Amino acid sequence: MKKALIISALALLSLSAYAQRNDNIKFPDYEFTTIKENPITSVKNQYRSGTCWCFSTLGFLESEAIRICGIKDPAKYPDFSDMFVVYKSYSDRADKFVRLDGNLTFGAGSEADDVLDVVRDYGLVPQSAYNGFNYGTELPEQSELDAVLKAYVQAVAKNPNRNRLTTAWKRGFDGILNAYLGEIPEEFTVDGRKYDAKSYRDAMKINPDNYVTLTSYTHHPFYTAFAIEVCDNWRWDKAWNVPIDELMNILDAALNNGYTAAWGADVSDPGFTRDGLAILVDTEAANAASTDIDRLLGKSDEKKEIPAPKEKVATQESRQIGFDNKTITDDHGMQIFGIARDQFGNKYYMVKNSWGETGKYKGIWYATEAYVRNQTLDLVFHKDALPKDLKNKIGVK
Repeated sequence: MKKALIISALALLSLSAYAQRNDNIKFPDYEFTTIKENPITSVKNQYRSGTCWCFSTLGFLESEAIRICGIKDPAKYPDFSDMFVVYKSYSDRADKFVRLDGNLTFGAGSEADDVLDVVRDYGLVPQSAYNGFNYGTELPEQSELDAVLKAYVQAVAKNPNRNRLTTAWKRGFDGILNAYLGEIPEEFTVDGRKYDAKSYRDAMKINPDNYVTLTSYTHHPFYTAFAIEVCDNWRWDKAWNVPIDELMNILDAALNNGYTAAWGADVSDPGFTRDGLAILVDTEAANAASTDIDRLLGKSDEKKEIPAPKEKVATQESRQIGFDNKTITDDHGMQIFGIARDQFGNKYYMVKNSWGETGKYKGIWYATEAYVRNQTLDLVFHKDALPKDLKNKIGVK
């Protein structure tokens, strides 16, 4: 794969790298008007970890808990522990890695369905009960942890005893997780009530079986389910395949009806900026236009309005070409929670990122319809957000 096989690898690039790759693209001073906005929890910071898949999906589930439980007071919004999910995901991945004799990608990257699998099997824990920072920092810094865990499972998978694995290797692996992330509490108290992870999940009314992952590619038949062929999909979870026009209509209807979506996307396009924009820029047209704009601005001291950059046309074919040639893959996970328009009348999706309150919009990105149409790997919805005809086609009740 051309890019790192970590769904949030680009979060670890310096901001200067983003500046360099879109220096020639001129963006206007955008003014956005919100058309529809659904509740989200505060913007988190995954910092130096490849765990956007967890931050984004838990943000989505937090919005789901707000919606399902009817929570009106933002002070009472849930805050689920990301590192609880990361711990359990790593532990499950180690089992599979060893069973497959090391023939599985092992790293920080994963995808949204992994979170749903963890929540289904183990539950949820609030951040107040488990923050997972047992290694001396206030924000996630996990390169050392990632390297130690990978070296450990690689050694075990080689079966150095030559006849059989010991009964100790998994305790040793979980011991590393305990040392770096801390031991997970068996019980904890929230608002005066005691819970374990499963009872807390149920109290938040999160049922992982109620969620459906949709994608849109032509190398599999539409209205069938397949495991998207990216290394971060290490559990081989399946997504339902629908035409891109239908997928975009589902997204719009879901947002307008009060739902949000977990979004797996490629953010390597130069139109994904550090200042909160995601625009499918036609770079050839943008480079040509930049010279004209510079000339125009240089002729007068009067401030000139920079026009919105021309976008490429996003089609079912362009998506497939990008996926096949590895220019579109699973770079990053975010949450789509609303719709907005700019001063030119163009439509955008409001996106919650997990890079802290960075950029012009304090951790919120505005993604054009073309960008989402072209760069989406998959979207996760509550099943009730799907239209009835699609539910009937794919057998979702």
